[in-house]
Amino acid sequence: MSKRDYYEVLGVPKNANEAEIKKAYRKLARQYHPDVNPNNPEAEANFKEVNEAFEALSNSEKRAQYDQFGHAGMGAGGFQGGANGAGFGGFGDLFDMFFGGSGFGMGGQPRGPQKGADLRYDMEISFEEAAFGLETDIEIPRTEECPTCQGTGAAAGTHPATCPKCRGTGQIQVQQNTAFGRFVNVRPCDRCEGEGKIIETPCRDCGGQGRLRKYRKINVKIPAGVDNGSRLRVSREGEAGTRGGPAGDLYVYIHVKTHKLFERHGNDVVCEIQVSFVQATLGGELEVPTLDGKVELKIPEGTQSGTSFRIKGRGIPHLRGTGRGDQHVRVKVMTPKKLSDRQRELLVEFAKAGGEEIHTDDKGFIKKVKDAFGV
Repeated sequence: MSKRDYYEVLGVPKNANEAEIKKAYRKLARQYHPDVNPNNPEAEANFKEVNEAFEALSNSEKRAQYDQFGHAGMGAGGFQGGANGAGFGGFGDLFDMFFGGSGFGMGGQPRGPQKGADLRYDMEISFEEAAFGLETDIEIPRTEECPTCQGTGAAAGTHPATCPKCRGTGQIQVQQNTAFGRFVNVRPCDRCEGEGKIIETPCRDCGGQGRLRKYRKINVKIPAGVDNGSRLRVSREGEAGTRGGPAGDLYVYIHVKTHKLFERHGNDVVCEIQVSFVQATLGGELEVPTLDGKVELKIPEGTQSGTSFRIKGRGIPHLRGTGRGDQHVRVKVMTPKKLSDRQRELLVEFAKAGGEEIHTDDKGFIKKVKDAFGV
């Protein structure tokens, strides 16, 4: 089967610029990505074809060579990239063109064990949980090794067979006539898709893929002192590896809810309490909320609005180390909005006793109306 033109694969004209090629590639890569199309061989083949085309056209030198000689000028079966866009490059292409392959499988990827992809999980926790830590279970979707076939893809009682076309190498040699002469190129085997083995009787549960998509509960321990935006790595809890490779990691990103009383500043906690004019003037003991419960705070006479007091060791535990931050209590003095006649008289006497001249208007609203209309 002949290869399609790379420009046709990406759906761009031959005079397309770099930005147009990249935009087309991203759209198609998202459309055919294996994670979006699990157990879909056709989508997987399209994904590899799109990567191969992008590898050639995104590089100015390779693109110029392709424009002049077509697929024949690509060497070693083309620049086939895997999911991460990696492929053959530089002197490796020339070496493979003249002397054969370099031990790579389909898509320019090593045919040995491959680590699975990492996963991300966003977790929202309370202010108190961030301060004192949390142990909980989360549920995530991920790809796991098929328990029925232990990842081989073969049905019970059977085993993958060596590919008869490539004899287990995953590669075949093809002679090509190019503008430079006749060359022997090494390409991924089209029978086994570069794996070196074929599955004659696929596993009934995974369809021969060797992996399944499942939801898995994972126990996560959030340490005391984490902050908003903290990232926790849970080793080997990501996607399953391939060809016997290890699983990827799970990264838990922490989002801390805002608190109605407390604000966090590093490892310190800040809160604001309201006190009356009399309390601020005379001083005394106040009941103040903390992360550990209410405590008594003594404020001196004549405390001004905006004054802060420190309660040592009532802040956030240090994430790496021992001890805790402090709590800072900011005082806000409240001015009364309504006064009784007796309260007003006492305040006036208080001001006069201090030598302060007070000009007040003792007329009520009804009396003011009567005076205005001469009633």
